[in-house]
Amino acid sequence: MSHKAGFVNIIGNPNVGKSTLMNAFVGEKLSIITSKAQTTRHRILGIVNGEDFQVVLSDTPGIIKPAYELQASMMDFVKSAFEDADVLIYMVEIGEQALKDEAFFNKIKSSKIPVLLLLNKIDKSDQSQLEEQVQSWTAKVPNAEIYPISALEGFNVNEVFNRIIELLPESPPFYPKDQLTDKPERFFVNEIIREKILLHYKKEIPYAVEVDTEEFFEEENIIRVRSVIMVERETQKGIIIGHKGSALKRVGVEARKDLETFFGKQIHIELYVKVNKNWRSNANQLKRFGYNN
Repeated sequence: MSHKAGFVNIIGNPNVGKSTLMNAFVGEKLSIITSKAQTTRHRILGIVNGEDFQVVLSDTPGIIKPAYELQASMMDFVKSAFEDADVLIYMVEIGEQALKDEAFFNKIKSSKIPVLLLLNKIDKSDQSQLEEQVQSWTAKVPNAEIYPISALEGFNVNEVFNRIIELLPESPPFYPKDQLTDKPERFFVNEIIREKILLHYKKEIPYAVEVDTEEFFEEENIIRVRSVIMVERETQKGIIIGHKGSALKRVGVEARKDLETFFGKQIHIELYVKVNKNWRSNANQLKRFGYNN
């Protein structure tokens, strides 16, 4: 029996639902999801295995015009997604006009590999608007196959996945068949904590935060975790901790629940907050957090 395998890279503007789609394909919550832009900072791989196929999905940061070093590094992850893709998924939502970066848009239009343009959030549109959008995108990206979907509701998701498998080249698997992602356990601890911060803090706070898990000890029935929340200023540290530690405690409680679901074990988590001045603009700090490869 022949075997298919390949890289399927998902790109688009912020907030179009890339992470929701990725998690729907994989069947696990690998990418954190919030309504805030720039939730995804890294390129996260999710691996889906079948008897005769392996789909290596890649969720990339939403495309933005970088304002500081961290954002420039995030866009480097998007550039790399063009380089190794066997199938490119360009995700847009109803009412969207184009990518925020024209160079990326031109790359998609001139792509030599198959492009699937997914028109997401169709549950928020009517038939006439949908037809108009399909016509518009067909004219803009004539090399793409267009699929209206709802990643959140699961509409047309299986159809898209079956088309991906059809488009994959014949190849042995790239990863062991029992592997779900390329990221280590600590990465997902960091991301789940960061998701809670994105959900509960406003304005600049979530974007000034990075999480570093310093200890991850797995025992038979429990995992013991010690993580540090990095901020850029003392005032931000106070906001993260909250009155008598109440805000930090809420982050810890909610993160622990999600981590117990993710790992299927009891979790003991300790959270600390440290000031790491201007880490978003410091190349050495960014490298430490896995941004500048």
